[in-house]
Amino acid sequence: MTHNFGAGPCILPQEVFKQASQAVLDFKDGLSILEISHRTSEFEGVVAETEKLVKELLNVPEGYSVLLLQGGASLQFAMVPMNLLPEGQTAAYLETGVWANKAIKEVKNFGTANVVATSKDANFTFIPKGYTIPEDSAYFHCTSNNTIYGTELFDFPETNVPVVCDMSSDIMSRVIDVSKFDLIYAGAQKNIGPAGLTVVIVKDEILGKSGRKIPSMLDYKVHIEGGSMYNTPPVFSIYVAMLNLRWLKSKGGVAEIEKENIAKAKALYAEIDRNPLFKGTCEVEDRSRMNVCFVMNNPELEKPFLKFAEENGVEGIKGHRSVGGFRASMYNALPITSVHTLIELMQIFAEKHQ
Repeated sequence: MTHNFGAGPCILPQEVFKQASQAVLDFKDGLSILEISHRTSEFEGVVAETEKLVKELLNVPEGYSVLLLQGGASLQFAMVPMNLLPEGQTAAYLETGVWANKAIKEVKNFGTANVVATSKDANFTFIPKGYTIPEDSAYFHCTSNNTIYGTELFDFPETNVPVVCDMSSDIMSRVIDVSKFDLIYAGAQKNIGPAGLTVVIVKDEILGKSGRKIPSMLDYKVHIEGGSMYNTPPVFSIYVAMLNLRWLKSKGGVAEIEKENIAKAKALYAEIDRNPLFKGTCEVEDRSRMNVCFVMNNPELEKPFLKFAEENGVEGIKGHRSVGGFRASMYNALPITSVHTLIELMQIFAEKHQ
């Protein structure tokens, strides 16, 4: 058996793979989901159900729209300021990693980014706290989970400024209060579905106030009016996301999966802290549940341990090149049995190398 700890695209449930593969062969009347027109009533139903599931699972309040777009979170780095940042104004940004930094760079094409706090000097090993968000900011932007460095934002700031959050790698993994955010965006390929889909949840009343002309494909209002089908949508990615969200609902929803995610993270962090060969890389209170980053006290043992893990069916734990060490990504569909397998391998390896 292979235990997939890869950082993304994400692990998906086997039943979702089976249903999706069947639809590739026959979605309706012998037509594949890969060839069916996105203008058919059947696929319009897929879009409608996917949007409904997002709203239901996250308890999205009235006055928000759910969009199913393309371009990944990286396109949102530009779409957010393009739609929300008026000429000559400033947006506040929290810098907690590579993706936050890339978002900050895009703002400069439209206005000014004010970095209100950063953990860059500490190689992003903690989440800054105690910072001030200027009241005249057009919006405040944060990244809820940092896949490369293994930190997660558990407490969001209280502010009167509109809050925008990149939730690409922990959306649907924990309960959130959507009403505290004005715009949430997420590449789907961590907990929602396959790569190619981006989910945006936006409060309708914040749109149309930037004062600038926006290309149609980059205008949230155009996509809202087009029902996420202004152009041909990522049909297969949306369909698989729908199947995966159905699976999540059947498990009891986000509140239930959060309990499983907490249990997985607690078990692995406990072993990292107990095992003399390993150590965590982040401040304890900011440790991510989704991406557990750790190194070995003796770096010379890292390649042998990686080889040992791979020989025993554990895939995807090599750390990002900018951090090194190991990264165990534990998205929703990863069973806790896989975490127990990794822990057992860490214990066996330690017995041989102490």
